[in-house]
Amino acid sequence: MPMPTLPSAEITFANWYLHYNGFTHVGGQRASPMTEQAIHNDSGRRRFRRRLSRSPGLTIVGDDSARPLGPVNRSFFATLDKPLLAIVILLLIIGSLMVYSSTFDWSNDTYGTATGFFVEEHLRNVLFSSVALMFFAAVDYRFWKRFSVWLLLFTIGALLAVLLVGDDKFGARRSLVGGRFQPGELAEFTVVVYLAAWLGSKNARVGSFFFGFLPFIMVVGVIAFLITQQPDLSSAAIVALTAGIMFFVAGANLFHIIALGGLLGAVAYVLVAGLGYAQNRIIDFLAGLNDLTLTNYHTQQAIAAFMKGGWTGVGLGQSAQKFGALPAPHTDSIFAVIGEEFGVLGAAVVVALYVALAIRGFRMARHARDTFGSLLCVGFTSWVIVQALLNIAVMTNAVPSTGVPLPFISFGGSSLMVVMIGIGLMLSVQRVALRRKRASERRNEIANTDRGWGNRRSRLSRAGNRPGAIGRRQ
Repeated sequence: MPMPTLPSAEITFANWYLHYNGFTHVGGQRASPMTEQAIHNDSGRRRFRRRLSRSPGLTIVGDDSARPLGPVNRSFFATLDKPLLAIVILLLIIGSLMVYSSTFDWSNDTYGTATGFFVEEHLRNVLFSSVALMFFAAVDYRFWKRFSVWLLLFTIGALLAVLLVGDDKFGARRSLVGGRFQPGELAEFTVVVYLAAWLGSKNARVGSFFFGFLPFIMVVGVIAFLITQQPDLSSAAIVALTAGIMFFVAGANLFHIIALGGLLGAVAYVLVAGLGYAQNRIIDFLAGLNDLTLTNYHTQQAIAAFMKGGWTGVGLGQSAQKFGALPAPHTDSIFAVIGEEFGVLGAAVVVALYVALAIRGFRMARHARDTFGSLLCVGFTSWVIVQALLNIAVMTNAVPSTGVPLPFISFGGSSLMVVMIGIGLMLSVQRVALRRKRASERRNEIANTDRGWGNRRSRLSRAGNRPGAIGRRQ
């Protein structure tokens, strides 16, 4: 078969190949003994593909049209999911503004300066958690799968330790190391990682009662039970809800899901009946549905903050409720401060950011390379959204009062750290999926280029012995 004629253009296919094999430069500045005929034999074609897998992308002109052809841009920042990263950064900025606005008066009394607490505590937490996010985004998420069991065992040990030697504050033991580490928040993270590894394994029989439903109940039940003994019903509820969503998405039997819902309801009733403070919160909540003046003090002050803020708010730093009236304005009640200083419109922007995060997270789950990555995205997205919904619902008297931080916005050390690590793992899932997608597109480009040779059929190359290498032609 005669050699096909190569199109004349700004840079021909032959000249590009010769240039990247070190024989000549485009434009002929350097002579080369190699001819275009060499490109059309099997050896030359294999050399071209190997060079293509290692060379920066170029624009190849053929058939009078330009199209990109080249390897994937493998730089770290180029493969990060920009929309998700932008959402997280916006939430962190809003959180930093609100933490400073909520603490400058107290910081001035405690640290001697209005920015003391903000700089020494909050910015430090943001910096460390951002470094953790980038680290976990850079490492392939599949690397951490092998540590899921050890992480579960460590978490159970930490939950037992906090019951024995934890810091006793407000009648509960929820933290270690002077309040800087809360095992309950680590447990929320651990449940997502462990369930993603287990439910995403090839041998998982999710629809089976004995090999799916029963082990799921045992693992989640042990974690939730230890958390309720602190007591911390809100964290236990977050663990149960997040685990239930992951179990459903993984393909659980519908009857098992219904049974799980009934079991959670029964356990919640028993726990509330045995805890006096929980009963009082439910009684206050039910009374507040008819008359807000009868609900608990915390919710009353939060509603008052929203009413003072109106549609547009009183302005950044101008909230009056945060000065003594509103409990924990920089943590659990920070959404009420947002409502007072930025109004309903400002609060709606925050809600919209969480909605955007949910959409982006579930979209990433759909495009994940494997089930483990998909369940990680589903789990971490659900975890963040459940926390945000509970916090906002408490501030608006939609659910009984409970202590849940607002993700990325509320002040916190361990709470911010574990959430940012979760986002880092989601970014890693997206990076792996993106590299695979672009590699597939590159193979298609090579196959289409092959149409000019031989019998003009498209060929997809087989994987070689080296990563990125292209194998022999079929």
